[in-house]
Amino acid sequence: MANFTKKAIKDTFIELLSERPLSQITVKDIVEACGINRNSFYYHFHDIPSLIEEIVKEEADRIIEKYPTLDSLEMGFTAAIDFAEKNRRAILHIFKSVNRDIFEQHLWKVCDYVVVSFCKTAFADQPVSEDDRDIIIQFYKAQCFGMVIDWLRSGMKEDVHHKIHRICELQKGMIEEMIRRSIESK
Repeated sequence: MANFTKKAIKDTFIELLSERPLSQITVKDIVEACGINRNSFYYHFHDIPSLIEEIVKEEADRIIEKYPTLDSLEMGFTAAIDFAEKNRRAILHIFKSVNRDIFEQHLWKVCDYVVVSFCKTAFADQPVSEDDRDIIIQFYKAQCFGMVIDWLRSGMKEDVHHKIHRICELQKGMIEEMIRRSIESK
């Protein structure tokens, strides 16, 4: 019963968040829409920010589990934006709220996972120094994060899939060249 109630709270919150900004949602709104009492909410969550954090964390973990390995950055970029597209209004309301840092923290986690997973494949058994690995990972992670943040800032209006596909096309061979240069400079 507890898991059912917790899921109902999360689902109801996402529904409410799709209808109105975060600043206009209270615990009272959530419990009334769920048909539960306040104590049930507080049994599962300390407050609304902790509810947001759990939802975003679970989604980040789901994306990571769904893509155990990544053969391309494009697949990784797409994984990072899938949930946002499905829950567009809710994501924009969180992104535009005072709880944006929670969202960004977990987006960074997803970007980190995507890039590290891709780089493990790209680096394979190449003798790239640890410093160069870290620099390359940092570069791609910042690019992934920045593209998603830019897309969110635009109100998710542009065709992000086309943009991701195009940037990946333009960068083909770039990581291989970075690896080659790293090995040569030893």
